[in-house]
Amino acid sequence: MSEQVPAIEQSLDFVIESLKADNILPTDWQNNSQINRTKDQAHGDFASNLAMVASKVAGMKPRDLAEKIVALLPKHADVAKVEIAGAGFINFFLDSNARFAVLDNIMQQKGDFGTSQTFADKKIQVEFVSANPTSSLHVGHGRGAAFGMSVANLLEAVGYQVGREYYVNDAGRQMDILATSTYIRYLELCGEPIVFPVNGYRGDYVTDIAKPIYQEFSDKLKTSWGNFVKDVPADAIFSEKDGEKVLVSGDKEAHIDGLIDNAKANLGDNYRIFHEKALYSILSDIQDDLADFNVHFDKWFSEKSIQDAIIPALERLNEQGYLYEKDGNVWFKSTEFGDEKDRVVRRANGQFTYFASDIAYHKDKLDRGFDKIIDVWGSDHHGYIKRVKSALTAMGYDAERMDVILVQFVTLWRGDEQVQMSSRSGEFVTLRELREEVGNDAARFYYVARKPEQHIDFDLQLAKSQSKDNAVYYIQYAHARICRVLERLEERGYSYDDSIAKQSQSLLNLLIENELISLLSAYPETLQRSAVQYEPHILTNYLKELASLFHAWYNDNRILPKDGETPSDDELNLMQARLRLSKAVRQVVQNGLILLGLTAPTSM
Repeated sequence: MSEQVPAIEQSLDFVIESLKADNILPTDWQNNSQINRTKDQAHGDFASNLAMVASKVAGMKPRDLAEKIVALLPKHADVAKVEIAGAGFINFFLDSNARFAVLDNIMQQKGDFGTSQTFADKKIQVEFVSANPTSSLHVGHGRGAAFGMSVANLLEAVGYQVGREYYVNDAGRQMDILATSTYIRYLELCGEPIVFPVNGYRGDYVTDIAKPIYQEFSDKLKTSWGNFVKDVPADAIFSEKDGEKVLVSGDKEAHIDGLIDNAKANLGDNYRIFHEKALYSILSDIQDDLADFNVHFDKWFSEKSIQDAIIPALERLNEQGYLYEKDGNVWFKSTEFGDEKDRVVRRANGQFTYFASDIAYHKDKLDRGFDKIIDVWGSDHHGYIKRVKSALTAMGYDAERMDVILVQFVTLWRGDEQVQMSSRSGEFVTLRELREEVGNDAARFYYVARKPEQHIDFDLQLAKSQSKDNAVYYIQYAHARICRVLERLEERGYSYDDSIAKQSQSLLNLLIENELISLLSAYPETLQRSAVQYEPHILTNYLKELASLFHAWYNDNRILPKDGETPSDDELNLMQARLRLSKAVRQVVQNGLILLGLTAPTSM
């Protein structure tokens, strides 16, 4: 928030108390008016709607009340004049020194400009990505990664103590499917005539995981294929009808579960060799991919580590009367909290569901003392929100401490042509492939440039183009352009003098220069709004506006003298003032890019 806003607020608070003393406003009236930065410099720097909000209770027309308010306003050094506009808006015009104060702040605070300690006493956790470690990250995971990291950075910038966490699903059925798929590929390497299950993981990477195991153990862990599939229910057989797959016979779920059971029975303790090799191969790949994407976590939380906490969590629900048994399954009464149906937490075979693990995990997160926990999930998890919050409420927690942000899917385009997201093998386009094509910066920017609930059409050609149509290029080009101006300054034998630049600030009197200064002043409040609303796109929109305004100013107004000319003292003073404004723009662009996880190049 601009430094001048609290001063204006205090002045208006004084006026409100005076109006109450004069019985114009009730003594218990609560002020919910707003002070907003104006979009048009002709309307001043800030505008208040106090007269509009209070007119009804005061029994006066808004403009008449506005006149009383302005008459009662105390003088303030930062405010040059006050005007009434329209039906009763009160516009504040800042004194020139107050208007230029933002440049001083930027020069002094540099990388810290815009940040605050507003929420320094609050602990918040952001859990994001948390993809099953069963394959490489795809472009959809990339959006969750970029979004979650940006939200965490923004929250940290306004003072929150932030914990970034990845929940590793290393204890569930999907990991067993991957481990069993790896074992089947191992048997194939041993020469066994395998028939790969419909519901197994089919990618070539599974064979790559199995190869080192075969190299180390040869066929010592082998069992015959016939013995391996003994007593396993038949796999699903499909036929195609009207372009769709139709089940003819078998059960793919029962088949893969039977294979998992046999793998565990045949291998005994050696089953962990395949489970751990599969887990750590994929998890290492995910960790490397995210690190290269400038996405980092404070904690990689293992689902295995929470298994002992599941029973105590369920016992707590049972003590509150929210569990019951039916058909051998144990159910949670989530319908009592508005869910569409009750949810199984323990199956008849004694296995806990994913939901049971999630109950224990979210209980653990709140028990760690976070004031707020944020989960970033894919939009296909929409139905999961109600049941998790219901379980927290049932255990006696405030479910409002948990916020869930759903991120929509991503469609890739190359110009007018949609890119197929998966190949015939069923493997999705990976995040790594996207990054290699368009670069980290373009991927990070376009992933967060829209609201998370909006679908993204990602144009690969646009993301790689070097034009003003490519927003990230245009923003970074503003930073690089200013760096080049400062290089040319030295090449021509000049130097920047901040003392002279500050003394000459009054020369920055063009309308567009006032707009630039006003926009720079709006950065701290933009940053805070982007953080507390969990909306990085507010910051990307701000940076686009700032870069566009700078380029327009730069293209129409010379900063450095022309080659070969001898500038006058006034022209040199204007140069220094414009250099100061340019350096301020460069700093704010850099600050914003860093928070979004992007680079601020010095040349392009």
